[in-house]
Amino acid sequence: MTFSRRHVTMALSATAGAALLGRPARAQSYPSGDVHFLCGFAAGSGADVIVRYFAEKMRPLMGRTIIVENRPGALSNIATQYAARAKPDGHTIYVTAGNSLAANMSLFHNPGVNPAEALQMVATLNRSTMMIGVREDAPWKDIHELTAAMKEKGDKASYAYANPASRVIGALYRERAGLKAVDVPYKTGAEFLNDLYSGNIDFAVPDNILGLAQRRAGRMRLLAVGSGTRLEAAGDVPTLTEVGYPMDVRSWWTALVPAGTPRPIVDQLNAWFSEIVKSPDTKTFNESIAADSWATTPDEAQAYLRQQIKDWAGFVEIAKIEKQ
Repeated sequence: MTFSRRHVTMALSATAGAALLGRPARAQSYPSGDVHFLCGFAAGSGADVIVRYFAEKMRPLMGRTIIVENRPGALSNIATQYAARAKPDGHTIYVTAGNSLAANMSLFHNPGVNPAEALQMVATLNRSTMMIGVREDAPWKDIHELTAAMKEKGDKASYAYANPASRVIGALYRERAGLKAVDVPYKTGAEFLNDLYSGNIDFAVPDNILGLAQRRAGRMRLLAVGSGTRLEAAGDVPTLTEVGYPMDVRSWWTALVPAGTPRPIVDQLNAWFSEIVKSPDTKTFNESIAADSWATTPDEAQAYLRQQIKDWAGFVEIAKIEKQ
């Protein structure tokens, strides 16, 4: 699929118009104008690709021009604040990583807004997690063998991470397995690969995309995932909970609008996003980014966000992450 750099545009054709016939009447003739899909990361980034995918799929359902607007910075906090202050009429839709929304409440001294109060969840889009991985030729065939070896190494053991979720999963595993392994931060996952494969680092906590890509390339062995349930995209890899180290740390994507957006618009957006999420195309797209499709109601999504904010407060404390 090809995504434009700035705008996702649409001119209704007779075919597209016919496809819309028979759908439920839009809430108060919504949308009445151009719709902005807000992205909290730079154009061309992995996050930008996800936002543009859903914008592209939404075009024929809305029958309007959709503009993707990038507002990067501060781990998406800039975009979050912008979305919260937008007019609550459904014409600004914030598509972002829900785990970042929840984590930022504990990662920043002043996150600016509380997303659970300033924003209304419309729908969830997908979910995934980070993984425990070792080089393919490492002697450890499963997480139990890795744990035993790391206990023997004591504080000479080490592991790599490159984002807050990976840091949390590594810290939870270390704590619950009784390890003394040293955590080594990297700016990106790609940066720790050479150290992992050369043996300078014992294991890593890559994100789902990097981990599965490296496994497909025959370079990394995945031993466990950090979610409470297995990923469809890696169904043969057990969860850390299954092997005795309980946790449920997920990365997940969602769509939101400003608080105060009329409920009929919220419900209409949920119906559209749910239709997209449940489609075969989106299942294939989500699998390509090592994620599972995940559709919920607005109320279920809002409750999940509130719980995630509480969970991340505990995660940050366990991982001893200093606030920015």
